[in-house]
Amino acid sequence: MKVSEDTAVTIPLRNLIALIGFTVVSVTGYVNMTGRIATLENAQNIRDVEIGMNTEFRIKWPRGELGALPDDAEQNLRLQYLEKNMEEIGSTVEKLKSYGSINFELKDKNYLDIKE
Repeated sequence: MKVSEDTAVTIPLRNLIALIGFTVVSVTGYVNMTGRIATLENAQNIRDVEIGMNTEFRIKWPRGELGALPDDAEQNLRLQYLEKNMEEIGSTVEKLKSYGSINFELKDKNYLDIKE
């Protein structure tokens, strides 16, 4: 068979339409698949960054390296105030014990019975 400019190729129209359809479906499938893969890779990268940030937060927050909430600061002030008051009450109780005029019974950890 000799190929030249005048060589004619005959193909049934049905086969030509099938080849064009197959090519269109193949290209569409390839484009959709590569787009989906790119989307999944991007989502994975975003998740990796978020997991890294969460790990950093999980480690640094309890240590106080990332600051504190305003509510935590207020709570700490209240706790310091209560601790100071408890120390004052404890010293007052010790003074009263040393006077010997009042008998104290410790019923439990949180209840002090005073008898005169």
